[in-house]
This record gives sequence, C-alpha cells and structure tokens, in this order.
Amino acid sequence: MEGTFELGPDAGRLLVRTGRSGLGRRAGHDLTIEATRWSASVEAREPLDASSVEVTVEVDGLEVREGTGGVKPLSDQDRAEIKKNLRKVLDVRRHPAIRFVSTGIGEDAVEGDLTIMGRTKPVRIRAVREGDRVRGGTTVTQSRWGITPYSAFFGALRLADDVEIEFDLRLPA
Repeated sequence: MEGTFELGPDAGRLLVRTGRSGLGRRAGHDLTIEATRWSASVEAREPLDASSVEVTVEVDGLEVREGTGGVKPLSDQDRAEIKKNLRKVLDVRRHPAIRFVSTGIGEDAVEGDLTIMGRTKPVRIRAVREGDRVRGGTTVTQSRWGITPYSAFFGALRLADDVEIEFDLRLPA
C-alpha cells in the first residue's frame, strides 16, 4: 500500500500511561491520558525503509481519561488539576506541541527524533501492522528531555520518570 496519508484522532487512539513512585504513591493515580488533537503524515513506499512518518501532538489536547489506584476515585476537579499541572510541567506556552519525525522504518519498528519542550532525542517505537491497523508504542523517560516528573506532598508522591506511549490506528483504505 503506497501513498501519502493524513491521519488524526478519527483514525485511532494515541495514549500516554503514567505510573507513580515515592512513599506516597498509594495516594495518587496511575493515569491514562489521551491525545485528542494530533496529526500524522505518512509517506508509504516500497521498499518499506523508503517510507516516512511525522506526528505532531498538541499539548493542550492531552486529556485525562482514566485514573486507577489511589485512595479515592479520580474526580473532575482532580482531572482539571492534572491538566493544569501537565500544561505547567510541559511549558505549553513556549512549547505547544510534541513532534516525532522518523529517520528509519523497519518491519517491526520506527526510529526517529522526538522533540519535547524544544529538546530532540532519538527514539525507537514498536510498530506492528495487522491488516488495516498499526499498533505499537514506546517508553519515554521524561528526565531525558529535561522534564522533572510531577511531584506532590514534598516529593512523597511522584510521577514515575518512565511513561508509556501507545497507539492503535486504522489506516485509510
């Protein structure tokens, strides 16, 4: 399947999953955050390594979908506070988007440069095509991009440095 494809949220889901660490981790939640505003441009070519992918995620479009664990269920007020903290931690005013540009595509992985908060680092993303779907993900270590994971209660509750990125997309016919 060769061609140029434009994808967005209607093609599938792009999720960020966070975990907790620290002595107070029982108080917090493991979060599932969905990118609700993103776009991808895919150049599909034969051979596969001639293909390319570019993805842009708007930080303001990151929405908390689920919070598991914790002492009490996640409230709407908690969601609003998390979104406010996320905007602050990722400095959305100066860096409104997260961007990925591929540098190589193989049968089961895409390699490329991920830019978060103006810092670009290489990443390898697992990617498996099954029919008209592509699923995959990667682990992003926040501190590698200069991000200090969110903490509360004088550091007793911390967001784990590693966050999991997952995607499940339907390719156009």
